[in-house]
Amino acid sequence: MNSLVARETRRLFLQQVGLNLGALAAGTLLGEGRLVATDKLSLPHFAPRAKRVIFLTQSGGPSQIELYDYKPGLQKLAGTELPDSVRQGQRLTGMTANQKQLIMPAVAQFKPRGRCGAMIGEWLPHIGSVADEICLIKSMVTDQINHAPAMTKFLTGHQLPGRPSFGCWASYGLGSANRDLPDYVVLLSRMKRGSDQPLYDHYWGSGFLPSKHQGVKLRSAKDPVLYLNDPDGFPRELRRRMLDGVASLNRIKYQQTIDPEIETRIEQYEMAFRMQASIPELTDLSDEPESTFELYGPDSRRPGSYAANCILARRLAERNVRFIQLFHPDWDHHSRLRSWCVSRCVDTDQASAALIKDLKQRGLLDDTLVIWGGEFGR
Repeated sequence: MNSLVARETRRLFLQQVGLNLGALAAGTLLGEGRLVATDKLSLPHFAPRAKRVIFLTQSGGPSQIELYDYKPGLQKLAGTELPDSVRQGQRLTGMTANQKQLIMPAVAQFKPRGRCGAMIGEWLPHIGSVADEICLIKSMVTDQINHAPAMTKFLTGHQLPGRPSFGCWASYGLGSANRDLPDYVVLLSRMKRGSDQPLYDHYWGSGFLPSKHQGVKLRSAKDPVLYLNDPDGFPRELRRRMLDGVASLNRIKYQQTIDPEIETRIEQYEMAFRMQASIPELTDLSDEPESTFELYGPDSRRPGSYAANCILARRLAERNVRFIQLFHPDWDHHSRLRSWCVSRCVDTDQASAALIKDLKQRGLLDDTLVIWGGEFGR
């Protein structure tokens, strides 16, 4: 027997045996699941409705004390030492380890908003206008005191890079709902003055999952996806023939190696070919009515702004992209809250609220989960 054929036969045999054993194990587990399927305690309180997620990621640690978490008792304790009963032995950052832990009350004023009476800071007037549409979660904690590990843990469940972000898990678990666009799309804000805070690729990386599940970053430049467009004068029919030829060679290689990344590469080439038509249509906002830009605010006309990205997020949701993640940096405020924190609120407040209103008027809010949050507070 040819040695190459023999190696392939052994490899295929072992692979098939592994798959069969896995199927037997899965059958056993599923059989156990059927035994308790009628137990009411195993069912969720409500039937799940969300078909897609828009994650408005505020990077840098927005101060919840100024925005959502009303703490009137801080006024009474202003300037006093933080008691041990509150700190409970938590480690301090290097910036405050040798300083007194004096309590500082909120700078922003709060008032009840909506019929629910949620207390929301004055720097978020537009988000306050949709108070009845949102849920404020105040119970989340982290054990990371630096931004990059905290954001990594927030998005992947572990402070060290190398694991899939939860947008990748959504793609892996739910599959595609639009064959012409990626399951997971990432939009980065283009800051007016630049940003000192890096946004690392592993925040939307696929880790040990196949790379087809990683986030695809859309740029605000002329080419939203680099190297996607063909050179001028290059016929689309020729590109199709080239891809077919490359795919046939890749399939031959796959039969030799049984490497799943080869299948992923074939799928990604096909997705890129379809995106040559879908991405220009997606990112062309010229078909949006004037009322859209008025709703999202004046900055929505600036490509790459947070507001413009919120419009793109809605357009992606309309096209059933599973997971859409916006990153807006520079929430790392250690002082000058009335200037710096207010500036970030101006960047994001109107557009965040507009996105919720826009989704609702189009009937998309019922099955779209919108998340607003960062790696930690302060």
